[in-house]
Amino acid sequence: MSGHGFHVHGPHDHAVEHAAHSNDKFSGKIAVTTAILATVGAIFGYQGGATQNDAALFKNNAAIAKTEAANRWNYYQAKSSKQNLAELAMLLPNAEVEKYKAEVVRYKEEKDAIKKDAEQWETKSAEWDHKSDHALHKHHQWALATTAEQIAIALAAITLLTNRKWLMYATYGVAAVGLGLGAMAIV
Repeated sequence: MSGHGFHVHGPHDHAVEHAAHSNDKFSGKIAVTTAILATVGAIFGYQGGATQNDAALFKNNAAIAKTEAANRWNYYQAKSSKQNLAELAMLLPNAEVEKYKAEVVRYKEEKDAIKKDAEQWETKSAEWDHKSDHALHKHHQWALATTAEQIAIALAAITLLTNRKWLMYATYGVAAVGLGLGAMAIV
């Protein structure tokens, strides 16, 4: 924060500025590592967001297909009701039995086509649900990979502040875990 010539640095800001203006190879390695980890983390984060969007889109498509299947089943039920009425009408005295028999046959045929259509829409809905579940699983994998990279970046900052070489190796280890998780998310 600065104002009227007064400037205050945080400890991390001071360490980064000092590292940038020194010939300290250790700090330089950590700075480059941090930049690489931030880039990889951004890519993983983008992929995580993209798969989350895909999962939502696929779930929406599943809901649309399920609604269409329900509409078809409602239509099927309406035809069943009409068929039942035609069957009952045949029992009435002075009924035109042949006319109602023909209607019963027509409704049965129409119902068969409607039933096939409704079942196809249900199958489409199930397929979209499966795609959504798969995309959501991928999203979780990308999120884990991103989190590991973020932890590695935090460890790199601590390494820079403490100048501990063993923390640098821990940073590389966590970063490698993140890369492994990212590789698993690709597959």
